[in-house]
Order: sequence, then structure tokens, then C-alpha cells
Amino acid sequence: MGAVDVLLQSLSPASVLGAVVFLLIGYHFLLFVFRPQEPNQGPPGPKPLPILGNLLQLNVKRLDQAFLKLSKTYGSVFTVYLGSKKVVVLTGYKTIKEAFVSYADVFGERNVPTVAKDTNLHHGIAWANGDSWKEMRRFALVKLKDFGMGKKACEEKIIEECQLLIQEFKKFKGEAFDMSQHVNYAVCNIISSMVYGNRFDYNDPDFKTIVNRTNRGIQLLGSPAIQLYNLFPRIGKLAFFARRKISNVFAANKQHHLMLLDRLKQTLSPEMCRGVADAFLVCQKQHMESGITDSHYHNDNLLVTVMNLFSAGTETTSTTLRWALLFMAKYPKIQDQVQEELRSVIGGRQVQVEDRQNLPFADAVIHETQRVTSIVPLAIPHRTSQDVTFQGHFITKGTTVIAVLTSALQDESEWKKPNVFFPGHFLSKDGKFLKRDAFLPFSAGRRMCPGESLARMELFIFFTTLLQHFRFTPAPGVKEEELDLSPNIGATLSPKPHKLCAIPLM
Repeated sequence: MGAVDVLLQSLSPASVLGAVVFLLIGYHFLLFVFRPQEPNQGPPGPKPLPILGNLLQLNVKRLDQAFLKLSKTYGSVFTVYLGSKKVVVLTGYKTIKEAFVSYADVFGERNVPTVAKDTNLHHGIAWANGDSWKEMRRFALVKLKDFGMGKKACEEKIIEECQLLIQEFKKFKGEAFDMSQHVNYAVCNIISSMVYGNRFDYNDPDFKTIVNRTNRGIQLLGSPAIQLYNLFPRIGKLAFFARRKISNVFAANKQHHLMLLDRLKQTLSPEMCRGVADAFLVCQKQHMESGITDSHYHNDNLLVTVMNLFSAGTETTSTTLRWALLFMAKYPKIQDQVQEELRSVIGGRQVQVEDRQNLPFADAVIHETQRVTSIVPLAIPHRTSQDVTFQGHFITKGTTVIAVLTSALQDESEWKKPNVFFPGHFLSKDGKFLKRDAFLPFSAGRRMCPGESLARMELFIFFTTLLQHFRFTPAPGVKEEELDLSPNIGATLSPKPHKLCAIPLM
């Protein structure tokens, strides 16, 4: 046995781990100290520390708020270092719109996080780049429209799901309950019907599991441990338990979607496509038969595109709807106004999308819910595709860019009461609905949410229909002012666990 082997056996696991951490820290320190200096340092920002960058100056749980604070010192375009990673931050409606719309080609790439690469999720739409992303986004937009997005067929599906959700709420007979799962299942069924061609029963154990697991995965993506791993891939691997959790979640979800896709393949009929997944399988088959070897219609893109649509089509819409119902219980006078408008304009019939223009106050409440909650406070990180001078600042190719959507939705120069729930932001002096340019909950430019029109339709029909049938109040013994509006923090900002009463009106 050699001297090295004897030495290794004498060391405890803790000392070996400590030595590894020390060496990795030293490695990152040397990289920081001896990294090549850029000829132009780019946008201003706080001075970073070796290895940690500006992390000690930031509240990593609410980076949007930390960035807003820094913008008051350094302007709407500034630089921070998240660890050793240089990031350019964009704040304010005008700056974000200019970057993502006027400079779309430069700021249009996606910065792919380490965890997405590890779990093979850098395909599909959300985290992909290049020709594959362009084709998958185009395909998704076209096929979602083909299967009802923005059309009467989709409206009918949402109305049907509303009626089923109403029956679920009525089972509680006005007693307080946690509405989150019921709302999640209802909203998820809309995207399920468009992707897979069918909805699922709320009591289906597999359906309940995948919806709950998807929401869990989204929350884990925003956890401090996963953020640490994305910032420090070498040191971050020590965050073993967080990585294992998120890997298990995504692996289980992949298996479930693969099972659903296999069922579709067995009964596929090119003449009778049931949803987006069927349409993909038909394209895939056509490309294979044509001998196309570099087709983007491969199994990884199929699986991840379906998962992207499934998660994005559930989480943000259901979370917004839950916030809206919580605000109604919190502010009963606003709920009174919504319900009075519904009674006078709609009466007892079912609300239709075409009624939106005649329900300006209800529409304003929905928009104000999206604005003030800012459930996606930071746009998914972008990356510059080339060197660019933007607003007088030089930004090099490959730089990570983060847009603070909260800064547009709560921009003090755009909103009268930026931090207050005030539906009047979306109403003109004569009470008509008022569109606002700074309203960017879906981001902007070529990377904005492809399902915006679907989300808008769902929010309008679900919210107004529920308000027609129920009065939402706090649980017995809880006063309106005691309802907590501080969010649960993850990849999205969702309401903290709570119970409300849905008291039937009809």
C-alpha cells in the first residue's frame, strides 16, 4: 500500500469534504482574480466580492425587490455578479420593452440554467435556443390555435370546466376549505384537453399526482438550494438533497407524460388529431417517412414541449385565480362591485368572452390582480446573441440578462398606486376598461408567454362565473384585515396556504 493510500484512509469523510470545498473555493477565487478584463466594463453596478460577487448585498429570496432597490442607485440598466456570473439587469417598462422588442434579435436567446441541462429539459420551448426553439414555438402557437386557443371551442371547454368546479365548491356547503387543488385541477384540465385531447376527473389519482408534482417542481426551481446550484455548479453539487428532490420530481413527471404519449401513439389517427401531442406525432412520422435526418420533431422535443405547455398552462393561471379570490375575500366592497356589475349586465346566464367589453370593472379587477401580485417577478433569464451598445452601455455577447417584470408592473412613473390593489388603474374616467402599455405579466417580445390569449380567456371566464355563483369570505373567526397577502416564494409568487368560504348565491 502506497503512502497516498494510507493518507487517504486516515482522513474522515468530513475532512475530505472540507478539503474539496476549500479547493473549489480557491479555484473560483483564482478565476475571479485572474479573469480577463473587458475593455469596456459595461453597465454600472455595485462592486463584487471574489467568488460571491454581490450575493451578500442581495436578498436572494426576493431578487426582484433587491434589483429594484439597486436600480434607484445605478439606473434602469446595471450589472450585478451572482457568484462569479456577470448579469445585466433591466428594470422599468420602457427599458424592458426596448430590449425585448426593439432589440429582439440581440436579447432573444435563453440562458439555460444548469438544472435544466442536468434534467435534459433544454429542449422544447421554455429553455431552448436556435432553430429548434423557433420551430417548436411556431408549432405550439399554430397547433394551440388549431385546437381552440382564442376560439369558441376553447371557450366552451372552459365553461364546461367552470360548471364542474362550481359543483366541487358546492360540496363544501359554505364551509371554509383550501381551494388551491380544485382550482389547479380545473385550470390544468383546459391545457390537458388541448394537448392530449381529453380532460381528467378531479379524483383520478394519477392526474392529482402529476398536477401536484408539477407545482412542486416549479416551487423547487425557485428554492435557494437550486439557485445556489445554478450559480455554482461545482460547489452547488454539494446541495445533494435539493438536487435529488428536483431530479426525482422531473423524472417522475417525464415517466407520467411518456405513459400518456405512449397511449396516444397506440391509437393515433393522422386524420383525427385529438390535440397538440397528436399533431406532433403526425409531423414526426411524416419527417421519418420523408427521410429527414435533422428534423426537430424528435422524442426529446415532443416530451419537453408537452411538459412546458402542461406546467405553464397550469401554474400561472391557477395561481392568479387563487389570488383573485383571496382579494375578493380581503376587499368585500370590491367584490360587491364585481357582483353588482355581473347582476346588472349578465343576470343569471353564463358569461361569454364577448361580454368582456360590457364588464369593465370585473376585467379591471383581473388585470389588477395580475399587476399587483406579479407572480412571475423575474422573466426567465435571457442571453445576448452578440455584442451590443444598449442605452449607452456596452454589453458583450453571451451575457445573461434578467428583466425585472415587477419593475414594469409596479413602475412608479406608470401607476398611480403601484403597491396597492387598485382596479382603477385599468379604468378610464367614464368607467371604461383602459389598456396599459406597462402591463407586462407575460413578458414581452419573442420570448413572451405563447399562451397569453388562453390565459386571458381562462381568467375572465373562471373569475366571473365563480363570482356569479359564490360569495367569497374569510374562514369563520378570521377578519378581512387578517388575511395574509404575503406570498409563498418559489419560481412563482403564490398565496400562502389559506381557507376561504364559498357561499352559494344561486
